[in-house]
This record gives sequence, structure tokens and C-alpha cells, in this order.
Amino acid sequence: MPITIMGDKEFENVPSIKSKALRINLNENIYGTFSEIGAGQETVRNFFRAGGASGTIAKAMSAYDKDFSDAIYGVENDRRYVTEARLKKMLSHEIGLIEQRISREKHPNKLFFSYANTVATIDFAKKYKGHGWIGIRYQVRPEEDYNEISLHVRFHENDARHQQNTLGILGVNLIYGAYYKYDNPKKLLRYLYDHIDKDQIEIDTINFSGPRFEGVDNRLMSLQLVKNGMTDAVMFAPDGNNVLPAKILYKKNILAFRGSFRPVTKVNMDMYERSLELFLKESKVEKENTEVIFEITLSNLRAEGEIDERDFMDRAELLCSLGQTVMISNFQEYYRVVEYFSRYSKQRMGLSMGVNNLVDVFDEKYYRHLSGGILEAFGKLFFKDLKVYLYPLKDPETGEITTSDNLKVHPRMKELYKFFKYNGRVEDIENYNPEILDVYSREVLQMINEGKEGWEDMLPEKTTKMIKEHNLFNYKENKRKAKTEV
Repeated sequence: MPITIMGDKEFENVPSIKSKALRINLNENIYGTFSEIGAGQETVRNFFRAGGASGTIAKAMSAYDKDFSDAIYGVENDRRYVTEARLKKMLSHEIGLIEQRISREKHPNKLFFSYANTVATIDFAKKYKGHGWIGIRYQVRPEEDYNEISLHVRFHENDARHQQNTLGILGVNLIYGAYYKYDNPKKLLRYLYDHIDKDQIEIDTINFSGPRFEGVDNRLMSLQLVKNGMTDAVMFAPDGNNVLPAKILYKKNILAFRGSFRPVTKVNMDMYERSLELFLKESKVEKENTEVIFEITLSNLRAEGEIDERDFMDRAELLCSLGQTVMISNFQEYYRVVEYFSRYSKQRMGLSMGVNNLVDVFDEKYYRHLSGGILEAFGKLFFKDLKVYLYPLKDPETGEITTSDNLKVHPRMKELYKFFKYNGRVEDIENYNPEILDVYSREVLQMINEGKEGWEDMLPEKTTKMIKEHNLFNYKENKRKAKTEV
């Protein structure tokens, strides 16, 4: 029994990187290859140094030269090397070689794996910090099909050697987690950062597949990335699958909407359609080079306490079914959204919002943490000709319509607001539908929760159909309860 001292507290003992690599090496059945492109052989080095690697490492290689790499894995259509497609080819090719060269009859218990990464570290001028794709394809039982975990990382360190070291640690954590934590993917995610600080490297996309991950919804895993502080934002394509933000946003004109979308109402869609019409009239904005993003903030998902994953999935499914790209972010302030988009694009940007949201933008209390206060935030928010498209607000009591011409901000902010208004940074959405200004998501949701009738008229027809057919927001259960109470 280990010695304990009075006052000791229980804590989780995190194995060292050497211990993780050694445990893999000492397993007589785990056997595979390492293919690392772009940052040296940092992951496999940890396994060599741990000892006992001869029974684990079938091959370690780095096809660093592009021509040699193309000769092995083929040429990508876009001629790029640090891509998910490249990673998939590497994993498939190496697993294929193991299957060809190692006899199952001679080694019936071997658990084959292929670990690969394709990475670009920081450039010489230190302007581009680098990124990469990392993955493992592996077996848990010899007779089972392969499982796969792939992820995309962005480096934040300013030294190539530090980035390489961090990549090596992350690689060991991934391989160890794949074998010993596959039964709990949420924990596996957290263990990827063992012995790594979150400000060293960012994981912004992850996907699980294979027999051991059949019950895993990759959208929920992406939500965990934001929730755990591993990245600031994740995205889902209209098909509902995880997608790399850079793939969606790179060199695009971007129009963004923020909301609860709980559920998507006719107001939301009217705002979207009218804003997009105005945005496409801007100079140098063409439809084929424009991306529309529907953003839900983590604080919105936490509005009623802990994140309800079912509620999150309902909202994501609704937006994706309407053909929209969804972003889940950890941004409370709008200027941070614009900063994030600016990582990937220098093209035109627009934000569509309601009157209350714009009033909040001009509230100083949200910028007290900035040394430059609200002026610093606005310098970041309204750079590069960003424009706000303002949807009007109707007073439920008086019926008065509030637009950019008569909205009221704090007296101290009045002149600052006028500056942006008169310089064309705020544009009213004038061709809105006046008949739907009384529709609010929270009231629709309350009606659904209470099993009341009439909410269908406040939503797009497709949204109503989705809610009923897929039992979103517990529609069927709420309706049954309402009937029972009556």
C-alpha cells in the first residue's frame, strides 16, 4: 500500500509522456508505422527514447521532399500538402502496406496502427505560425475494422523547435488516448492536452469514426473543444458535418448573424434574406465568393445553466436543414468575431443584428478589460469597411419602430455612434416584413414547451416540419403533457 500523509487529497495521476510511450511499447500486440511530414519525426522520437520500441515501430518515415512525397502518396488536386485529404492518403497507404507485408497467420493478435501528421510550422519571418493535420487509424481487436481519429491544429508558439516539441507530445497523447481512452471520447479529448498548455496549440476540428466510435456525434465533440477552451470556434457545414473553419472562410466575403435560433423564426430568416440582399450590393462582393455564417455563442448555450447537448443539437440541425453554415463560438463581444474572421480573410465583412444588439455594442461595460476601452474594440470591429445591417425593433406597447435614426445609446456614446452612422457603417434593413416584427424565439419556445397551438405560423414551414418530425425541443413530449393536463 502506498504511504499517505494526513491531509492528502485525491487527484488524478497523469502519466508522463515517457510512461505513455513505454506502455504502448511494452504491449506485444500494438504494432504500426509513423509518417510525419513537415516538422521532423517528433512523435516517434518519444517512442524511441522510451525504450522497447522494436516491437512497436514497424517503420518511421518523413517524406519531407514534395516530389518524394508525391511519389509515395500521390498528387493532391489542389497541389497542397497540409490538408485533411493528404492525411487520409497517408493513413490509408501505410495501413495497406502493413496488411500486405505482415502475415495475419503468423501474427494473429497484432493490433495494427498508422499514425500520421502533415504539418507546416512557423515561417522564417514569424508572420504565419503554422498549422497541421494529425491522425491515427488503428485496431482495438485484430478481427475488427479500423477506427480513426483525425484532428486539425493551429500553432501559437513563436519558435519552430517549441512547436515541434509540442507536436510530439500531442502525438503521444493521441496514440495513448486512442488505445486506452477510446471508451470515453470526452475524456480522450481532455487528455490530448496532458503536459501541454492550451496557449501553445489549438485544436479546432476533430472527427472520430470506426466501430468503437459508432455512437459518437462529432458535432458534440466539436462543442467540447469550445467548452474545454481548446479553440474559440468550430463550424458545421449545411450537411451537418464538422468542417475546418479555414476551409469555409479562406479569402471569402463574410456575412454573420448571431442569435439563439431557439428555434429559427420567420424574423431570423427575413433578417438573413434582407441583409444578404444588401451585402451582395456592396462593391467587390459576389455571391459565389460569399459565405453566410449563423453564430451561436457558448454563453447563449449556457443561458439556463449547464449546456444542454440535446438543445444544442436541435438548433444545429434546424439551421443546417435550412442550408446554413453554423458556428459555435466562445466570443461574447462582436469585435472578437471580426478578429476571428480576419485570421482567414481580408475581404468584405458584414454583421446583421437587431436594434438591442447594436445598443449593447455601444455599451462601455463590455470593454473594461481592454486597455483602450471601447475605442480599441471599435478599432478592431469596424476595420476593413465592416458594415452593420440593422433590423428594426417594434415596441409591443406603442407600436413605434426603432431604426438607426432614432435608437438611443448612452449620452457619452452619442457622438461616437453618430460618427459610424454618418460614415455609412450602419445601414438599415428597410424592406423588412412588418407583419412578423412581433415574433420572438423565446415566446415560440415557450408555446412549444407548454404544448400550445399557433406557434407554427411564426416559423418557416421547413422548420415547423423538422420540429414535428424529429421531435426537436421535445415537441411530442410537451404536446402529450399539455393534453394530459387538460
